[in-house]
Amino acid sequence: MAANIMNSRLGLALIYLIFLCSVPGILSDLEPQPAPPTVWDILPKFGLPSGLLPSTVTDYVLHDDGRFVVMLESPCYIQFEYLVYYEKTITGKLGYGSITDLEGIQVKRFFLWFDVDEIMVDLPPSDSIYFQVGFINKKLDVDQFKTVHSCRDEVTGSCQYSWQSVLQLPMPTNEIQMLITE
Repeated sequence: MAANIMNSRLGLALIYLIFLCSVPGILSDLEPQPAPPTVWDILPKFGLPSGLLPSTVTDYVLHDDGRFVVMLESPCYIQFEYLVYYEKTITGKLGYGSITDLEGIQVKRFFLWFDVDEIMVDLPPSDSIYFQVGFINKKLDVDQFKTVHSCRDEVTGSCQYSWQSVLQLPMPTNEIQMLITE
């Protein structure tokens, strides 16, 4: 009988030890976890300005090798020195001071839209940022990309008016009135 009491006390002590060891793990699961960094937090860690992407980013995935996918609420436009179009999904490869294999961003130049293939900054940082568009490398002032901009979703850059903007035809007065009343 003494052995049974000893075994039951030993069993209770063992259960008590297991419970005490598991409490910190349970409590740590209840602690609020810090929010993951936003895409605008990550860009400066790679030496790039946070304003390269619009404020309408809904989600992003960044792989260990630098490949990324950024999702926007919808396609949109931002007016920098040039009008820039962002598709709903943007992909590329993020490296320190550059984004390569870029897809999903276009710039309007000479009434035509061109794909932006690569974005680079000087290392060490300077006041310039470079955009590779086909075989053309365009140097711009980095200050216009330091703040995150809101998008506009249509009118000046939308597909329905793309031929009109290419041909630079004035919009008929009745169409202007329809846009104002909508």
